[in-house]
Amino acid sequence: MSDMAEQDEQDEQGERAAGQRPDEDRPDEDLRSQLRERRLAAHRGARRVFARFAFHKTLRERLAELDGAQDVYDLDERSDVYGDGVVEALETKVAALLGTEAAAFFPTGTMAQQVALRCWAGRTGDPTVALHALSHPEVHERNAFREVGGLRPVRVTSEPRLPTAAEVRDFEEPFGALMLELPLRDAGFVLPSWEELTEVVAAARERDAVVHFDGARLWESTVHFGRPLEEIAGLADSVYVSFYKSLEGFGGAALAGPGELVEEAKAWRHRYGGLVFQQFPTALSALVGLERQLPRLPEFVAHARVVAAALREGFEAAGVPWVRVHPEVPHTHDFQVWLPYDADVLSEAAVRTAEETGTVLFSFAWDRSGPGLARTEVQVRSAGLEWTAEDVKTAVADFVARLPGRISR
Repeated sequence: MSDMAEQDEQDEQGERAAGQRPDEDRPDEDLRSQLRERRLAAHRGARRVFARFAFHKTLRERLAELDGAQDVYDLDERSDVYGDGVVEALETKVAALLGTEAAAFFPTGTMAQQVALRCWAGRTGDPTVALHALSHPEVHERNAFREVGGLRPVRVTSEPRLPTAAEVRDFEEPFGALMLELPLRDAGFVLPSWEELTEVVAAARERDAVVHFDGARLWESTVHFGRPLEEIAGLADSVYVSFYKSLEGFGGAALAGPGELVEEAKAWRHRYGGLVFQQFPTALSALVGLERQLPRLPEFVAHARVVAAALREGFEAAGVPWVRVHPEVPHTHDFQVWLPYDADVLSEAAVRTAEETGTVLFSFAWDRSGPGLARTEVQVRSAGLEWTAEDVKTAVADFVARLPGRISR
């Protein structure tokens, strides 16, 4: 989607068309704002959805999700102060899950990765970071690597897939670090094969470069790779993970890696303003997410594949001449759907379907990807497990019935 800066799962994803400035074509912006409010209202009142995200919920509902937190941490312990207590407990748990020496809690992934890579730059003597053109820092962080971190990003490839070993090995410029986003969200939540990933890491090592994983959604990659978390994370020199995307925490992130690197990262966290006085609600929600959501992610991935197949079959049965579910077999519990209609037409049809049937097939706005072509994301969580393949096909038929009779070409 086109508006996923900071990736906080807010419903502003995809609200801006590609290349459109916020102050451009104000009437269209007003219409999109109205459509967004309708979509949020329809989603909140819907009987059936694939996922209910934080931005759909009230403060009371979010706070209620901490009920039972005493099962993951002793609530009679003193509250945290500047990163001790429950925050330290969370850091210890993450390091154990990822098989690293240590981990540091950060308020945002943007800060965590910037700190990690500037620490590596100091060690390698090279501030150049090789990454994908669609990676989060290049698309959604307002050039933070350059403007704040003193880093120099170079793009290994812009293809909608992870870089290959040959591209890394033969890249024409030297670099001190290779950053890999796993999965690569803007390309469709795609992952390489395990063999491809190990070859890419080996290629970087041949160039004496360190490897950092942008693992915001690394938690759900175990199904595709067929490997445990610690083995996946063990390929990299450092890893960032998010607590709110798949684990449904209130926010926050962690940087995991060697003890010396993490200690230096904590110093930079302080300099960046990330050493917050108290963060116990966020830390507790992360511990709850690790306890309740992490074990369920393989189930979500498996059902996303059922949903993806049913979507494709449903559109074909409804007579839509071209549809693409990407990846065809989702690598995680999130994937893209592409259709040959104008984005605004699809967004309106999706909202009308939700309003009139109480079933939300598409939760997010559609993004223009070319003349008469648009894409959106489907994200499957616990609520999506209630859908059968036939439920999906019925919802597709209802959605197609609300599209105009002529397809844009």
